[in-house]
Amino acid sequence: MSTLQNRTAKSGRETFTSGLAVFFATLGSAVGLGNIWKFPYLTGQFGGGAFLLVYFLCILFVGLPVMLGEFYIGRKTRKNAVGAFQQLKPVSGWKHIGTMGVAAAYLIMFFYSCVAGWVYYYLYKAVKGDFIAITPESVKTQFTDVIIGPVSPILWQVIVMAVVGGILILGVRKGIERITKTLMPLLFVLIVICGIRAITLPGAYEGLKFLFHVDFSQLSAAAILTAMGLAFFKLSLGMGTMITYGSYFTADNNLFGTAAKVALSDTIVSMLAGIAIFPTVFSFGMEPGAGPGLLFMTIPLVFSKMPFGNLLLIAFFFLTSIAATTAMLSLVEVLVAYFSEELGFSRRNAAIINAVIICGVGMLAALSADQASLLGNVTFLGRGFFDWFDYISSNILLPMGGLFIAIFIGYFLKKDDIKKELSNQGNLTIDKLIDVYFVIIRYVTPALLVIVFLNSIGIIKV
Repeated sequence: MSTLQNRTAKSGRETFTSGLAVFFATLGSAVGLGNIWKFPYLTGQFGGGAFLLVYFLCILFVGLPVMLGEFYIGRKTRKNAVGAFQQLKPVSGWKHIGTMGVAAAYLIMFFYSCVAGWVYYYLYKAVKGDFIAITPESVKTQFTDVIIGPVSPILWQVIVMAVVGGILILGVRKGIERITKTLMPLLFVLIVICGIRAITLPGAYEGLKFLFHVDFSQLSAAAILTAMGLAFFKLSLGMGTMITYGSYFTADNNLFGTAAKVALSDTIVSMLAGIAIFPTVFSFGMEPGAGPGLLFMTIPLVFSKMPFGNLLLIAFFFLTSIAATTAMLSLVEVLVAYFSEELGFSRRNAAIINAVIICGVGMLAALSADQASLLGNVTFLGRGFFDWFDYISSNILLPMGGLFIAIFIGYFLKKDDIKKELSNQGNLTIDKLIDVYFVIIRYVTPALLVIVFLNSIGIIKV
């Protein structure tokens, strides 16, 4: 039995059953509403193709290196986000990187569970047939009715957390793995179908041109920083999820290969979502930078123009709810693993307690997502609860967490130990690749993340 297999056996923790299970679970964490909801509207706000190009560079020089570092930390220690750093550097403050990840997971879930509730509600409305014969005017009214509430946003947020908590109670294999392996491929198929239909709409070319045309005159410093933050958000970095999932990886998993496949697949899904949404936006004369509601105001219009459109719309929002759910599974698993291993709670109690906390605080986001909402006019420094949860996590905690992880991997751990783990104890011949990785993680990634962090605290103004 290899060293890694011995360590896995002694840890007594569940692991995923295979490399395929690892891929789908990790992809399930990365592919979520960030691809289908956040990516399209941010691309629209920041000018399309030029923003995409910067985003790809951020994935290559920031996203992939940090993801690989988190995989290493998780599999090496077989611990939760806080316990992993404590094991690698017991007498130090490095464990607080994990604490930041736990805090980021909470903040993201406070607003993410709200948006997932919208998706679940849209699925319910699609089943009822509310989107049959919908028009560009009525679709905006439908979305406004969903987010204002006050009862419906909170109700669906509670339903979302009940589903997530129930799956996590089942465990790593029976819960997380079974869900992601079964439903992630179906989501991919539905996005492809939606994209194919979207590009056949009148005026679709303008949407594709907007998405892929590179115009650097529209590229601002704010857009570059947003692209970097989006790369972190979409790949679930800096929030403890990839450390936690990495701790469940199989002993023989190729960490480089998994990171590359997840990043590539995640980007492909994002592009397909853009192809599905932007031709529709231009075809119906809508605003490409319309904000968080872009998904909810375009997809029903796409399917309304298709044979058996309402059935396909039901399937799409069902699978979009699955994408949201799989992403939330990874975030809440960070909290469940921390509560179970560091605080001594049973897995069941850890899942229930965290679901209650997220619902309780997340209601503030649900009631402040729109100016017409109950708390819509309650702001601090120009932001409401929803926007603050998003801003602090995406623009501060995630880049800071990534920066500290890059420094930790590049300067505070032994290179030989990292080489052994990344090469699966020498079974993979990737020495040159590891050398390139060390150059990027030591010099390139930290430099880029320092810029983001300095901007987030106001030292650099953009």
